[in-house]
Order: sequence, then structure tokens, then C-alpha cells
Amino acid sequence: MFEQTFKNIDDILHKDAGCSSELDYVEQTSWILFLKYLDDLEKDKKTAARLVGKAYTEIIGPEYRWGVWAVPKSRNGKRDHHKALTGDDLKEFVDHKIFPYFKKFKTNAESANTIEYKIGEIFSELKNRIQSGYNLREVIDRIDELRFRTHAEKHEMSHLYESKIKNMGNAGRNGGEYYTPRPLIKTIVKVVAPVIGNKIYDGAVGSAGFLCEAFEYLKTSKNLTTKDAKILQKKTFYGKEKKSLAYIIGTMNMILHGIEAPNIVHTNTLSENLADIQEKDRYDIVLANPPFGGKERAEVQQNFPIKTGETAFLFLQHFIKILKAGGLAGIVIKNTFLSNTDNASTSLRKLLLESCNLHTILDLPGGTFTGAGVKTVVLFFDKGVKAKKIWYYQLNLDRNLGKINPLNENDLAEFVKLQKKKEESKNSWSINVADVGTDTYNLSVKNPHKKDETTLREPKEILASIKNLDEEAADILKTIRGLV
Repeated sequence: MFEQTFKNIDDILHKDAGCSSELDYVEQTSWILFLKYLDDLEKDKKTAARLVGKAYTEIIGPEYRWGVWAVPKSRNGKRDHHKALTGDDLKEFVDHKIFPYFKKFKTNAESANTIEYKIGEIFSELKNRIQSGYNLREVIDRIDELRFRTHAEKHEMSHLYESKIKNMGNAGRNGGEYYTPRPLIKTIVKVVAPVIGNKIYDGAVGSAGFLCEAFEYLKTSKNLTTKDAKILQKKTFYGKEKKSLAYIIGTMNMILHGIEAPNIVHTNTLSENLADIQEKDRYDIVLANPPFGGKERAEVQQNFPIKTGETAFLFLQHFIKILKAGGLAGIVIKNTFLSNTDNASTSLRKLLLESCNLHTILDLPGGTFTGAGVKTVVLFFDKGVKAKKIWYYQLNLDRNLGKINPLNENDLAEFVKLQKKKEESKNSWSINVADVGTDTYNLSVKNPHKKDETTLREPKEILASIKNLDEEAADILKTIRGLV
């Protein structure tokens, strides 16, 4: 039912003049979905309080509750079509009453890690883009069909929301930056292997895929005590996100996965000066896929000892700095990071090797990131111990990856198995860091078990090849002249 409801909502938004892409569909579905979620959450809390003989004060005022303005019900529990706003009346109420009301929650909240603060922040960043009040009425009615009461319902909803994020990532524009393939994230989490009590951080949080998957991993890592559950809710997952839409989607995604008040801050991570990061600001684990190919302004670069316009390289410096001593990281980055010869790349590789134990590099095939058109690697490292040996694994598949044929967990099963003991195979090998040249600190992926197609040829070989090409060209010209 949930899947069909989402499809129907997309069909409605597709015909609305204010929504032009999958990104808009997700954004507009999110705020309405959030209000329905809050209504079910309030009902659950009220029921739980009643069971233990306590009173529960609802955080949303009577006029703004879902059952009053969105889908008013008659005494028999059926929808009251006479009271339900629609058309211009509904749009007017949403734009001038709902959004201003929920926006105020941010200033009235006790602290930033409360559900009230998250409500206020979400409605401060969004606006209603649905231009037709009649389309808005249809969407609200569809979302009212959804329930968030049981564990199974919440699990299905989180799964479907992930699917919507994935579709958005495949939709073009800037969608790809919001979606890291979940099989890859799950694999990175497995290798890093967080434990309850770790503080886990993603400074480029996007749709919060890393934090959601780490939550799923930790939930099933042991039989949770009440204390464990509280730690997971309040003191485990932290993120920062610059872009408004990604911030909303990431927050919503975590809420649907079961984190009631996500510790995600809407800020530009790179605007923070590295020199200002203190021990209290550090984390046990960093899991991230920072944006590729961005170009940061000179004033942002001033916050970093290694100056570069490449966004991902600034993020990598941030991640190294913000890790605690002994902290663990799994970071996705462009594979050119391993071999670029510019000063920033060389200095950054030197920093990584000298301040961290870079123990594993996973080389991913092209097409891993649908539509991104870049090859990537995953860096696994621990902070505080100088690297001595690096284990490489090159993911060689017998098919081309893409939208129709995406990466799956089975593709990465051998990597996970071999990585534990850093075993050698046709796809894996190790190098000694002492053998890495200190002129460029080149860490290129060079599988010794596979002929390197990029290996530079000897001059004699090149000249022979040119001669053969010249002869072939001459033969073709003779044939053409003969035909003429």
C-alpha cells in the first residue's frame, strides 16, 4: 500500500506547476509526511503515558494538529469533507498559518537536540511549493492513509523513503550527491565495525545514509538494554549539512529510521577553522562520502593548512582533524586523490600516511555511483599510528555497473571476507609504506596480479605502434583512391 501511495503522490506533484523534478517531489512529500509522522508520534506518546498513569502534554497546539486542519474527522471517525480545507483556502492556511507556526518551534525549543527544535529548523528551511490547493488536498489525503504506529510500518516507510532518495539521486541535476549506494555504505560500516558508545560523525551528511545504516548495524549488534537504546537515540549519531534540501531529507530519513531528534546541524562544515577544533569536538568514528569536484572560495581555504579548491580534499583534512586518537574512518573519495601530483594532493597523502594508519584501500569500478561519471576509492584508516602497510582490494566485476545493474552486497562479500586478515588474492595485495616514494607519496592502485593497461610503454614500443598505424593509414588511403 505504501509504495502505491508514494507513486500516486508523485503523479499528483508531476502535474503541479510548482514541482518540476524528483527533487521537488521528495522535498514536498517530506514536510507533509513529517507532520503526519508527528501526529502518530504524539498519539503513541499519549498512549504510553496513559499506560503508566502519567499525563502527556502535546507539543502541537489544537488548531495545528493533523486531525484538525489536514484531515478533520467526524464523530464516527470518518473524514469530514465539510470541514476539510481545499483549493485556495487550504493553500492560504498552509502558507500563512502552518509554516509560520512550526517555524517558531526553533526559537522556543529548550535545546537543539529536541524534536521541537528539529520541527522549527525543518520549517525554517522549507516552503510549500505546491501551487494548487487542490493538488495539495490530494497529497494530504494520500499521506493520511499512511501509518507510523507499528515497528513493521516504520520499517517499510523508511525503506520506501530510501527508495525515493535513490530515485532522486538518479534524476539528474544535483541529485547524485544525495545518494551513496546503500550496499557500499553497509559494507563500509561492517568493516569499520562501530560499537555502542562510539560517537559517529558525518560532516557531509547528505541524506544521512551512513548514519542510518550505522544505526541499523548497532541496533542488531547485541541485545540492547534501555541504557543502550538511550545512547543510540541521544549520544551516537552526529552530522553537518550545508544544503537545505539535503538537510531536510537527512533529518527526515533518520527520523523514519527511528532516531527521534537527529543531531544534524545545518551549517557549512568547511567554514569551521581546523585550528578551533578541540578534544571535546572530536568523534570516535567518521563515515562519509564528501562531495566530489566542488570548488571552494579562497576564504574557505584559509581554514585549512593545506590550501586547495577541491571540496573533498578539504573535507578529508577536516575528518582527520576531528577524529579522536585511535578513532576509525571509512571515507569515499575520487581515485585521482591517490595519484594527483599537485602540491595539495601530495601534501594531503603525506599527512594521511604520517598521522593515520591507512590500512585498507577499496578500489571501486566505474558506474558505482549512478550518473556521477567518476571512479572512486574508499579509504579506511585509524588515527594516531603511522601507516606501515596498506592492503588494496580491487573490485573487479563481470558486468558493467549502472542504473539498471547497480552494485549489490554480494559484489562486496569477498572484500569483507578477505579484509579481516588482509589476505592476498587475484583482487587483493599489500604494499609497504616504506616503499612509497616520498617525492609524491603516490598511492595509485596497481594490481600486481593484473596487467596494468595504464603502464607507460617503452619508446621503442611506441615508435613501432606509430609505424603500424602509419602503414594502416596508408593502406586505407590507397583503398579510398582506388574506389574514387
